[in-house]
Amino acid sequence: MSNEINYKNNPLHGVGLKNLLVEIVDQYGFDILFAYLNINCFKINPSIESSVKFLKKTDWAREKVEAFYLYEYKSLPRASFEQFSLPARERVIPEGETPGAPKKLSFEDAERLREKRENRSAEREQGGEKPSRKGADPWAASRKNKPQ
Repeated sequence: MSNEINYKNNPLHGVGLKNLLVEIVDQYGFDILFAYLNINCFKINPSIESSVKFLKKTDWAREKVEAFYLYEYKSLPRASFEQFSLPARERVIPEGETPGAPKKLSFEDAERLREKRENRSAEREQGGEKPSRKGADPWAASRKNKPQ
C-alpha cells in the first residue's frame, strides 16, 4: 500500500493534537475524558494547553487519547489485530468506512468500563500472568536482587 493511500485512509492525518483535543473536550468535557481515560492531565487543573504539553511528552497517553478520538469520538469500527498493534496515528481505516457521529458517553458507562478492566486485571493476576506494561523498566528485577 502506498503512503498516499495510507494518508487518505487515516482520519488522524492532518489533525493536530491541539485540534483533536479541542474537538473531544468540546464534545465531552474534561470530566468525561478523565473518567474514560484515567489520565491526570484531564483532572488536575485541566486546560487545553497543559494537556497538549503533557500529551506531546507522553507517548502512551497520546496514543490512548488518539485511540479514544478514533473509536469513541469518530465512532470508527475497532481496528483489526494487525492494525491494533500499530500506534493510532499509523493505523489505516478500511476503504468504505466513514467516521460517524460521536458516541454518547456517561459516567455510569465509564464506571462499568473501569470495573471490567479491574476484573480482567485481577483474573490475569490470579492466573499467574503478569500484566504487560509498555515501557516498563526491563532491568528493574535485576537491580532489585543486586546488593547495595
